[in-house]
Amino acid sequence: MAIALRQPAEIEKLRIANKIVGGALELLKQNTKVGISLKELDAMAEEYILSHGAKPSFKGLYGFPNTVCTSLNQVIIHGIPTDYRLQEGDIIGYDIGTEADGWFGDAAITVPVGKVTAKDEELIACARESLYEAIESIKVGMRFKELSEVLEKSIRKKGFVPLHSFCGHGIGKKPHEEPEIPNYLDGKSSKAGPKIKNGMVFCIEPMICQKDSKPLILENKWDVVSADGLRGSHYEHTVAIVNGKAEILSLA
Repeated sequence: MAIALRQPAEIEKLRIANKIVGGALELLKQNTKVGISLKELDAMAEEYILSHGAKPSFKGLYGFPNTVCTSLNQVIIHGIPTDYRLQEGDIIGYDIGTEADGWFGDAAITVPVGKVTAKDEELIACARESLYEAIESIKVGMRFKELSEVLEKSIRKKGFVPLHSFCGHGIGKKPHEEPEIPNYLDGKSSKAGPKIKNGMVFCIEPMICQKDSKPLILENKWDVVSADGLRGSHYEHTVAIVNGKAEILSLA
């Protein structure tokens, strides 16, 4: 498995693509209001990305029809935007990819619509906090399986479980590169597999289920839900390993 090591100039190009993702997510967060439709939010993000000199990289990727994955309530990832209008108490996940000058960006957030239940607040916090705990844990020489173990322990400690069969990933000149980074320890030992090195760039993305880790894909062939039928959440950042530490590239 060849995991690319990026030069500083290449990391700066990745930062440009990712900063646009961060800005688009911030725009959607600010406009997450009762009554707005998922298609309106999708169009808003696409206009923002294009106006900043990038392309929406998810549009057409593997056949995905839109710019933003809008994952509503029970949908954890890969939700297709529809004419549905947000209602008080919904929770909505936004996952956005960009391509700028041949380099890719990728990040995701989950946002409450108005006042949500305490359980939904905990669900969203689990994805966000698990992501940041994992980023803070990263050190050069650590194995990716150890990072997966950190993610799983963080998620379970908060009373939830990680979605199986989907994972974080490398990113660079392609939207998805080596390595795959599950949100759970796959196998018995975390002391195996490739190590994290300076210059690596990858996406960490905790995907949270309430009770059952098993994924189900809905009839539209995209929306991914948990077998428990309960609401889920998702957060993601692209990070670069610079001077031995993880630096978040996908902030606005």
